[in-house]
Amino acid sequence: MDTSNFIVTRFGAVGDGRSDDTAAVQAAIDAAHAQGGGQVVIPAGRSFRCGTISLRSGIELHLEAGATLQTSADDAAYTVRRQTGGLANGKPDEDSEPSTMFITADGCHDVSITGRGTIDGGGRFFVRADLGDIYEMAHVRPYTVFLIGCERVTIRDVTIADGAYWTVRLTGCRSALIDSVTIANDLRLPNNDGIDIDTCQRVRIANCDIVTADDGICIKTCQESKEFGECSDVTVTGCTVVSRSAAICIGSEIASPVRNVVVSSCVISDSHRGLAFKLSEPGGVHNVLFTDIVVETRFFDSRFWGGGEPIYLSSYPWRGGSGTVCNVRFHNILARSENGVLIRSEEPGCISGVVLSDVRVEIDRWSGEAGGFWDLMPHPAGTRIDHDTSGIHLEQLSDVRLDHCEVVWAQPVASRAADLDQALTVVDVEGLQTNNFRGEPARV
Repeated sequence: MDTSNFIVTRFGAVGDGRSDDTAAVQAAIDAAHAQGGGQVVIPAGRSFRCGTISLRSGIELHLEAGATLQTSADDAAYTVRRQTGGLANGKPDEDSEPSTMFITADGCHDVSITGRGTIDGGGRFFVRADLGDIYEMAHVRPYTVFLIGCERVTIRDVTIADGAYWTVRLTGCRSALIDSVTIANDLRLPNNDGIDIDTCQRVRIANCDIVTADDGICIKTCQESKEFGECSDVTVTGCTVVSRSAAICIGSEIASPVRNVVVSSCVISDSHRGLAFKLSEPGGVHNVLFTDIVVETRFFDSRFWGGGEPIYLSSYPWRGGSGTVCNVRFHNILARSENGVLIRSEEPGCISGVVLSDVRVEIDRWSGEAGGFWDLMPHPAGTRIDHDTSGIHLEQLSDVRLDHCEVVWAQPVASRAADLDQALTVVDVEGLQTNNFRGEPARV
C-alpha cells in the first residue's frame, strides 16, 4: 500500500492554523481504513486546526516533527460527546452536560498515535478568568485524546501540550502502550490530568515526561466504565512527573477492582502530592508495588488537591462506602517533602498489608506556605484539617510493616516550624512490625 496517499494535505487540509481542516483529516482516516488501514500523515511545518477526529481500526495517526494538530476554539466543532462522571466541588455525579472529545476512537483495534509532532489541546481557549494560581474554566472542554473500548493501542513519541481537560484518557482498553510521550500542560489549569487509565487491562506506560496541573498519571475505575470490568496489569516505568496535585495516583474513582500495578524507576519533582491512593469507593485495590522512586513534594495553592505528602494513602466513604486496599509495597523510596507520609483509614478493615521498606523521608520547608494540616479532598466533609505533622502517620490500619525506614528533619531544631512533631505516629494499628526504624521527634 502507498501510504503517501494518506497525507492529509492530499485530502484538502490547508494547515494554516486558521482554516477548519476537520473534514480533510477525517477523509484521510476514512480512506486509509477503507483500504484495510495505514498511516495517516500530518506533515511537518504546518498547523492543522480541527474539531473531533475519529480514528478507525488499523489507523496510525502520524505527526511528523514540526507538525501541529490543533484543537478548535469552537465548542460546536466537537461532534462526539459522551456523558462522563464529574467531580465538581469534590462531589460525584454533578456533570449534567456531555463531555467533548478532540481525538477519539470507540471499539477499534490496532490504533496508534505516533511521531515527533505536537498535539495542541487548546486549554487557553477555554479559560474564563485568571484567579491567580488557578484559572476558572469553561465547564465543557475537550478531552485531548479519549479512546474507549479499544484493543492494541499505541501512543508513542508525540508531544501533547496545553490540554484543556484530561489529556490522555484510555477507558476500557486492552493491551495498550504509551511510550516516550511528552505532556506539557499549563500549571494553572485545573482538571488537565496527564494520563488516565480507566478500567483497562494490560497497560504499559514508559519513558514519559509529564508536567500538568492535575494528576500526572492516574489509575482508576469510573462508574460509567463498569461494563469493562476491572483495571489490572498496569506498569509505569522510567517517567518524570511534575503536578500541582498527585503525581502518580490510584483513585479517586474506584467503582470496580484495581489490581496488579507496578510503578518503578520514576522521578517526581515539584509536586503537591507524590504517590497517592484516594480510596473513595468500595471497588477494592489489590497488589500494588512502588519501587525505586525519588519524590519531592511541596505546598501549593489549596485550590489544587494535595498537602505536600510524598506518600498518601487514604480511605473514606464518598459514594457507596469506603475504599479498600490490601497488599501495597513502597520499596526504596527517597523523599524530600514539606509534609509527612499519611496512611489513614476513617473506617476499620479498609487498609491492610502495607509495607514500607527502605523509605527515607526528609521533612523540609521551602515554599513559604504554612504547614500543620491534612488535605483530604475529595472528601464529603470538606478539605483541609488542622493537624500536627509527623514524618510518618499511620491510623486505623492492620498488618503494617516498616523495614529500614528513616525520618529526618532538614532544619536545625531552633528553626523548625511549630507544627512539626513526631517521626512516627501510630493510632489504632493492628499487627504493626518495625525493623530498624530511625527517627527522632522534631522537638527533642
